[in-house]
Amino acid sequence: MQDDDDEPHITLSDEDLDALVEEIPLLRGVRLFAEEAAQLPWFTALGEPLDREVKRLARDYLDALGFPDVEPARVASWEDAADAAANMDFDTAQWEAEEQLRAGLASDALEYISEEGLSIALTHVAAILGGLLGASVREAAALAEIDDEALLDAAAGAAVQAAHNAALALIAGAEEDHPFRTKFALFARGRWPIGVAGLTLNIF
Repeated sequence: MQDDDDEPHITLSDEDLDALVEEIPLLRGVRLFAEEAAQLPWFTALGEPLDREVKRLARDYLDALGFPDVEPARVASWEDAADAAANMDFDTAQWEAEEQLRAGLASDALEYISEEGLSIALTHVAAILGGLLGASVREAAALAEIDDEALLDAAAGAAVQAAHNAALALIAGAEEDHPFRTKFALFARGRWPIGVAGLTLNIF
């Protein structure tokens, strides 16, 4: 629709306006999540021994994901992290389990928010955190004189994906012990849970 000056503008129906108003609290919640996530100590505890809380979060993540026989293990160096990341098979049971969870959460989220609202919310999270996480992992790597761009991109990408999934869980109203929330909590403690290999969850 255009006015007399041929300036285009959008006219929303009462139903559209009502739907938008209902989504505002969720969008505010996601914005707050992204702002708080930006303040976390990303990649600051890489290679350190696994403390009790990290072990607990890893155990909760694995059990909820359906891997009770897998145990968390420390990856102590960037070199070992590179080996663990290089050996990841992207067609693993872990990847498939997370994909099923992601699809389920996306469906649940659309009970509370429109497709457009969901896209806006998740894009906002990526926009806020993408550059920051890339800078954070490179700062951590610089201390160890590591300049493997593919490895650093993999670490930053995994962190962004974890934040994306945690935001999706938030929108969908998932429980606090949802695997995406516990995995995000591992990143929030400065770690990089690289992935499951055999009966081991490698955590840098």
